[in-house]
Amino acid sequence: MKMTKAGKSRFIVVLAAFVFVLVGCGGTNGTSSTQTPNTIPTPTSTQASAVSTEQPVPTVSVDQVSSSDIPDTQVFVAYTSSSGKYQLKVPEGWAQTTNGADVSFVSNLDSLQVTLTNAYTQPTASSVRNDQTVTLQQTGRAIRGIQVKDVQLPSGPAVIITYTSNSDPNPVTNKQVRLENDRYLFFKNGHLAILTLSAPVGADNVDQWTLIAHSFKWM
Repeated sequence: MKMTKAGKSRFIVVLAAFVFVLVGCGGTNGTSSTQTPNTIPTPTSTQASAVSTEQPVPTVSVDQVSSSDIPDTQVFVAYTSSSGKYQLKVPEGWAQTTNGADVSFVSNLDSLQVTLTNAYTQPTASSVRNDQTVTLQQTGRAIRGIQVKDVQLPSGPAVIITYTSNSDPNPVTNKQVRLENDRYLFFKNGHLAILTLSAPVGADNVDQWTLIAHSFKWM
């Protein structure tokens, strides 16, 4: 049966309306492959930096503390980081691990670590209390007894943070020791060097740690 011109027009209009309704229903009940979310999911609390819930472990025995005393006869040698453009004296013979401009030296339960990061301005004791110490408490292991002060060293002004903490678990025994830490912050031209000196609580390393901190200089 032939369709008149008017009938053809009505058929096209009805067909177009049906297609529009069909597409509309599809858009309502499904998600298009090109559709993008309106918001970006925020990290859950487990993904964010967790506050350390560890409790301080007991201090080590007197013998272990004594073995962590850096001897007065210890020889110190200069360590230079060409990528980090800094230099300092380190105990000769300590095991060294380097990661770019960062470096660490370890002997028994003693450690020395330098890490480099960027910073906008010279840190002060006041700014550190509101910044680095907050992060330290949130990410460190049973951090206690934090003290912060400005110091003047041969390399210039610096900030020292003193505190106690638990060590990382031993990879073999899973045991931890209670540490005392001196953390120095050195700044120059947008770069912040963080020198952390650690030893078991009670170790007598005051003079040696002072020597190391006073030897730090930018190149």
